[in-house]
Amino acid sequence: MIIRRRLTVGVGILLATLTAGLGSALPASADETPTKASPKVELVLDVSGSMRTRDIDGQSRMTAAKQAFNEVLDAVPEQVQLGIRTLGADYPGDDRKVGCKDTKQLYPVGPLDRTEAKTAVATLAPTGWTPIGPALLGAADDLEGGDSTRRIVLISDGEDTCGPLDPCEVARDIAARGIHLVIDTLGLVPNAKIRQQLTCIAEATGGTYTAVQHTDELSGRVKQLVDRAAEPVVTPVATEGAGSCTGAPKLEPGLYTDREKIAEHRWYRVDVLPGQELRASVSVFADRAVNNDYGMLLRAVTLSGREIVRGSESGTGRTDAISSGLRYPKAEEDTDGDVKPAAETVCLQVSNSFSAAASVKSATGMPLELTVDLVDAPDTSADAAAFGLGHGWWLLGVLVLTGLIAGLLTGWISRWRVAVWRTN
Repeated sequence: MIIRRRLTVGVGILLATLTAGLGSALPASADETPTKASPKVELVLDVSGSMRTRDIDGQSRMTAAKQAFNEVLDAVPEQVQLGIRTLGADYPGDDRKVGCKDTKQLYPVGPLDRTEAKTAVATLAPTGWTPIGPALLGAADDLEGGDSTRRIVLISDGEDTCGPLDPCEVARDIAARGIHLVIDTLGLVPNAKIRQQLTCIAEATGGTYTAVQHTDELSGRVKQLVDRAAEPVVTPVATEGAGSCTGAPKLEPGLYTDREKIAEHRWYRVDVLPGQELRASVSVFADRAVNNDYGMLLRAVTLSGREIVRGSESGTGRTDAISSGLRYPKAEEDTDGDVKPAAETVCLQVSNSFSAAASVKSATGMPLELTVDLVDAPDTSADAAAFGLGHGWWLLGVLVLTGLIAGLLTGWISRWRVAVWRTN
């Protein structure tokens, strides 16, 4: 009896050991998705001397900013890594060269200790210059590393005082790095020049500008931007189009960002299988002063140079973005079951006809966003794209034929009515 019990216990232990070993050797369940990298946000606060001005709800701009920061720090989502950088917080003198280097990280980007961060903010006092450009460069360096989304929220009450380093050009250079770093700006003074500079900084990276004149507006907007970083919709992939289709990057379905100079052509490639439909759209953002009356063109072309389909759009300066799209369905091919159908390489060309004054800098191209999707092609010709209406020629032919028939019928009816009238 004792032997049987010992044998049973031994078999149980052996089975448990084997089960544990197999469990550790098996791959992770399909339901276990890899953890996404925590989003990174850095708040950049202007602590220059002008922040002493008392024009926000009866208190100084600095006091309003501190109050808003405390409310924001209490509401930061747990998954967000947050940091704080200041500009103009330490040097009170008149030496411009020294004052324009006055930017430092007040609280490092990482898991948030709310008490420590609030204590650091409480020590700030309006002091010096307004080196926005150097502060943005420092913040971009603070957010480096990893694949997470990155966002800078700049709060300022004045223009940059440290030229010739133009903060708008700094923002364009940051955007050109392809790290998908968005800069949002908040202006505490309703001044046209300040608004223009902060708007340019934001638009260069796909961010937003907001004018705020009350403490609750400031805290509410910053909370909204931090929450937006915590739940990003899609992270575009940085790519670089070529000057011709031959050396163009091959794109899979997804969202891509690039930069295109004024009046430049950029090329990309997409492989389309029989039975698939290519859907592509592109937006170009005029992040600088450009002349009115401009346009853009998106073309799908074969490797031999034959145009398949195109989409175009024009503007008159009323908007900062211009977009267009196209669809190209590739019909199914009759092949043997064992033969894999060959994909067709489609070349996508993005062109623009922007122009600008000679004084406008064009070294860094304008932001471009390209969406590529491959879906099942339509089965019947009832779909407009499958029927060829996307090419324009079929639609033109249908309209011409309809007009001809309508004209003949109208003429015949008119002659018949005249004949009847004369008879009576």
